[in-house]
Amino acid sequence: MEELKLNETPVRTSRNFNINNIKLNDIEIPENIGKFENVVITGETSKIKIEPHTNTPQLTYGVGKILENQVKKQANKNIQLTIDSKTNKEIEIDFNFDAQNTFLVENIEIIANKDSKATVIIKYEEKENRNSYQSFHNGIINVHAKENATLNIIILNLMGLNANHFMSIQNNVEANAKVKYTMVEFGGKNAITNYYTNLTGEKSENILNTIYLGKENQLFDLNYIGELRGAKSNINIEVQGALKDTAKKHFKGTIDFKKGCKKAKGNENEACMLLSDTAKSLALPMLLCSEEDVEGNHSTSSGKVGEKELFYIMSRGFELKEAMKLLVRAKFNNVIENIKNEDLKNQILEEIDKRLDEPRDVQLGTVLFWTFCPIWDGSKVDKMSKKEPSPIGHRPR
Repeated sequence: MEELKLNETPVRTSRNFNINNIKLNDIEIPENIGKFENVVITGETSKIKIEPHTNTPQLTYGVGKILENQVKKQANKNIQLTIDSKTNKEIEIDFNFDAQNTFLVENIEIIANKDSKATVIIKYEEKENRNSYQSFHNGIINVHAKENATLNIIILNLMGLNANHFMSIQNNVEANAKVKYTMVEFGGKNAITNYYTNLTGEKSENILNTIYLGKENQLFDLNYIGELRGAKSNINIEVQGALKDTAKKHFKGTIDFKKGCKKAKGNENEACMLLSDTAKSLALPMLLCSEEDVEGNHSTSSGKVGEKELFYIMSRGFELKEAMKLLVRAKFNNVIENIKNEDLKNQILEEIDKRLDEPRDVQLGTVLFWTFCPIWDGSKVDKMSKKEPSPIGHRPR
């Protein structure tokens, strides 16, 4: 099996950071995809056109060319949503994996026409005999939000721990359009996501809220890229996560202020709660700038659960696992509360409890993580020091 190098950062950093891409050696990309029958579409389907299509976008970034070409040639689900209604409508697409439907390669296109409003929920879920088979998912979601459109997209990855989950998301946002994502990353032995948004229009806006929860030997590689081109455009990235056992997470967040985006704003924040001394967290937030009069902020943090907080909760009669659930729920609360669908919100809360109820006890120990915070302009050097940025944070003990 050849080594796969996936999810490249838009600007390469030192090799010592080990975060320019993710290298996978144990992945077999299936050649015979077959059919995927377990797809359920519900909601306001009368107001939103749903039809098959063969339009595969040329990705600016994406997870990787091998997987992009697989979608182009072998997609077994092609769905196009065209939204015209000015009234906010909700539609849900459920992809349900089971022993007969294990391979999904899908191509989803969402077109939000001028002044339209909609909420789109996309779920990838293993319901029956979860973790008893090895499923594979490779998908592209391409979104075009036209002038004044408002689009709320919720994506849930609830796959099993034996799954390979690859997702490439691309957005084009025109003037005064607003695209908001809420992403829940819980499933997959390997969960690799590439998210790219192109804010082309004046006052265009993109909000991305993500929560992730890893356990056992799960690996999450999240590569979020925002390019701001429109004047007064805005992007806000908020990522909250928790890792237990030997789970690993790589977060790469890039906000790139391009020429013409005067008075644009970009913010990104990523925080990871480590529930064991063997979980690992890597983070690389980057700000790139080719324009004046813009505002960019970034932060990242990783740390173990506070003993004082645990002691306080357990002194109120809670056992360790229950106390840990409360802390994780509290950390995720700001993101979960943005979801208006109560059934969906309750399902996420149940998944948190279910995935933390494991035979392996939560371990509290030393923290093992790296955090890198370079700030680069267009010439790839720090403006203040004129030197290559150096990593800051804590070295493994």
